[in-house]
Amino acid sequence: MAYEIRKAAVLGAGVMGAAIAAHFANAGIECALMDIVPPAPPAGGGRKRAGEDAAAWRSSLAASALGRMLTSKPAAFHTKKNASLIRTGNFEDHLGWLREADWVVEAVVEDLGIKRQLFAGIENYLKPDCIVSTNTSGLSIRDISARFSGKRKETFLGVHFFNPPRYMKLLEIIPGKETRREIVEYLTTFCEERLGKGVVICRDLPGFVANRIGTFDMANAIRLMVEKNFTVEEIDTVIGRALGRAGSSIFGTLDIVGLDIARHVMRTLHETLPEDEGRDVFVPPDFIDRMVEKKWLGNKTGGGFYKKTKDDQGRDVKLVLDYRRMEYVAQALPLFDSVSRAKKDEEEVAGKIRTLFNGTDAAAQLAREYLCRNFIYAANRVPDICDDILSVDRAMRWGYNHQLGPFETWDVVGVREAVAVMERLRLPVPPKIQEMLNNGYESFYCKDGVQGRDGLLMYDFGTKDYRRIEENPRVVILSSLKERGKIIKRSTGASLVDLGDGVACFQIHTKMNVIDDDVIRMLSAGCDIVEKDFLGMVIGNNDVNFSAGANLLKVLLACQQGEWDILEQMVSAFQDVNMRMKYLTRPVVAAPAGLTLGGGCEIALHAAKCQPCGETYLGLVETAVGVIPAGGGCTELMVRLTEGLPDGLVEAGLNLQHFTAKAFENIAMAKVATSAAEAMEMGYLRKTEQVSMNRERQLWEAKQVVIGLARFYRKPKQALIPVMGENFRGLAEAILYNMRRGNYISDYDVFVARKLAHVLSGGDCPEGTLIGEQEILDREKDAFLSLCGEQKTQERIMHMLKTGKPLRN
Repeated sequence: MAYEIRKAAVLGAGVMGAAIAAHFANAGIECALMDIVPPAPPAGGGRKRAGEDAAAWRSSLAASALGRMLTSKPAAFHTKKNASLIRTGNFEDHLGWLREADWVVEAVVEDLGIKRQLFAGIENYLKPDCIVSTNTSGLSIRDISARFSGKRKETFLGVHFFNPPRYMKLLEIIPGKETRREIVEYLTTFCEERLGKGVVICRDLPGFVANRIGTFDMANAIRLMVEKNFTVEEIDTVIGRALGRAGSSIFGTLDIVGLDIARHVMRTLHETLPEDEGRDVFVPPDFIDRMVEKKWLGNKTGGGFYKKTKDDQGRDVKLVLDYRRMEYVAQALPLFDSVSRAKKDEEEVAGKIRTLFNGTDAAAQLAREYLCRNFIYAANRVPDICDDILSVDRAMRWGYNHQLGPFETWDVVGVREAVAVMERLRLPVPPKIQEMLNNGYESFYCKDGVQGRDGLLMYDFGTKDYRRIEENPRVVILSSLKERGKIIKRSTGASLVDLGDGVACFQIHTKMNVIDDDVIRMLSAGCDIVEKDFLGMVIGNNDVNFSAGANLLKVLLACQQGEWDILEQMVSAFQDVNMRMKYLTRPVVAAPAGLTLGGGCEIALHAAKCQPCGETYLGLVETAVGVIPAGGGCTELMVRLTEGLPDGLVEAGLNLQHFTAKAFENIAMAKVATSAAEAMEMGYLRKTEQVSMNRERQLWEAKQVVIGLARFYRKPKQALIPVMGENFRGLAEAILYNMRRGNYISDYDVFVARKLAHVLSGGDCPEGTLIGEQEILDREKDAFLSLCGEQKTQERIMHMLKTGKPLRN
């Protein structure tokens, strides 16, 4: 049977249910969001009162939840316009909507009785082939579906979205015993492609995979803190970025989750896992019980393990909990030699972990025992909770933001070496691990060594041998292509890689993928090669971010040393390569994702098309460091905002204020789009671009766009840009006057913005004048160079390099 999800319904409009509905809308899926009728009627009315007010009140819980999603931080929607895809209703009046739904997700409170009651009430409204799921973090799928008919059990399964659904990649799918295999396969593919998820298939056991391993991870850290007499901030220093953990580490993460929720999960796992050898670790310590009693629940109550407050001078201060005395104290900055060396000497996470694991101080001792206990627990869970070690590693990377999962981390420190540490600590080494080593298997993952084959193998505890990890042909891994000899040309800062089928990929690999003179030279060379030997080119990577912009350090050094000729040459070269790329006879498709700022944004703007990731944060932010875009950003944004205007309208006196003011506002305010959809609204991306929801498939999808364009591609005609001339500079002065009077901007912001206004205005000409791109490009360059000579600009650049934050001087 062929399945297709066009419409969905979410039952339960709590925080999770409403956020799931919002993400369905982000994927372009129409969704019904329903909840109960409020228990108390409005004043003077009854539950059955007629009229529009009563109807609105009866669905007010879902409507209010949708309203909260529109103002939530971080934003639940890619753009607020997506909310129009959601209609709100209630369980008494609108169950008929379910007849249209292809996928129904129940997301009410974690109460078995309530879930069963709801499913009993909706079963007759569902299409026979409707996929039905419960969203739960730990309730038994078997128990929830126990009273279903046999046919309905075939289309039922559990799902576990991680919060917030828009940003958290992991989605656990928990099939029931009767769930059709084709439904599991279809839903996995659908969630990966349309929702951008990383799917892990789990057994129907408490905590599934991520929360089972992840909760043990955090409970293990808490127990070691108490046993070894460490402080909260010491634990977070050791079990932080140096071990490949999220910046929030252990206790910052617990503050985000909420101590009440974390305690509930820990208690539930302890109660429901009587045969788990590590269950006692799940027992929350007394101080967590006391924190819950005092409502010190974390961020949602203003304080948990950490608390933000102000000192006597009104300055922001961050306090930390002394769990022994149960009082907040000033936060110390723990210093451990092994942690400092790991952060200082190693760039890659694997090197950091090895340095810390092999250290000699107290932090290293803590790290070794913490990791070894985690290794043992994870090894003992496979294959009980999932099929293989890869599922565990993916769950921890995608659901807990660990850079490496437990088995990947174990490989980094050495399987045999970690076992030796376990033996010294008198920890029980899992027999399966000892057997694995005895049989000559020294790692959990390895490269396929068979001649003529490549790829990755993983150790299988069931077969006691390596088995091949199936590669997804729609996932392009540039590092794998490089290992296979697909490098066309390479420099220190960038590579040109053969993607196959006549398509090349230009990859920047400087730190934060910043753009410098080497990258510019490589891009120019790449254009030459592609024009001669390829159908087209993709510009992208597998990193979190596309590009953070220009190399500010090189710009600052050139300014300080007065190397104006070199700086001018660099700007001219960047403008030239962007224009070369724009007017190449082969199509160039940019694949921006994550931070796509400044010069990175300019590269994306000059591509023939973009294939952006949904989570693309794109903007021309140069004014934050006291300059304006000079790689063609001003020029191309003006082209984007005015392209498609009929020539007759411009000549007839069309008011250009809307278009020019939008470009001015975007650049002067250093506005950054918070999604690809918002970038389209701001004019950075064309509204005709397709969006990749799954970051891992983005390069493959961009490659298909290149192939599709190449057959009939013709390079674009030189653009003529309608400008406002002096009229716009007058308008800009009025805007700047009001913003300065309101103290929204500084005097220097006004100075920079006037330079920008002069560029966008096109100079001293009447409104409606059509000018060529090169004229605005020259104005960009002149304004940029003049601003670089200002002391305040150099101060801003230096401050940004030191702090990562803008300076308003």
